[in-house]
Amino acid sequence: MELLKLATEWAKAEVFSTRFFILFAILFLIASIGFWKLGVTDLAKAYIIPTLVAGLLLMTIGLGLFYTNKTRITQFEKAFSANTNAFYQSEIERTEATLKEYTIVFKVIPILIIIAALLILFINTPLWRAISITTIAMLVIILLVDGTAYSRIETYHKHLELLNK
Repeated sequence: MELLKLATEWAKAEVFSTRFFILFAILFLIASIGFWKLGVTDLAKAYIIPTLVAGLLLMTIGLGLFYTNKTRITQFEKAFSANTNAFYQSEIERTEATLKEYTIVFKVIPILIIIAALLILFINTPLWRAISITTIAMLVIILLVDGTAYSRIETYHKHLELLNK
């Protein structure tokens, strides 16, 4: 029963965490509307589409993860009831795979941030500046939220390993 409680608490924490993607998405969408309605300079007008796209991407990520983790809570109960050992093994395998994926994410996103920063330096048009700055902001948000998610799943994985001993 401790295994089910541990898995459920992890999934509930993930559901809470994904709300930050949704919150930041809303902020990006509000910013896009603000630039559209109030922007008078070329740079302000250039931000309309990049902030809209970033908001939509973050909203998609947030809603997708929210739905996935919300349904996972009920699936945990069913899988645990059906076969505790199989549930434990599947969680170990899933957390190991997820930890490997995060390793890739934490290497790729900083490279993308560097590329976006270089674009700011070398391409001095309002649209490319807006795209680069918005991309950096969005990727930093993804790093912040995924950083906490990585820490949570790493702790969850360690607890799972301790349950086996």
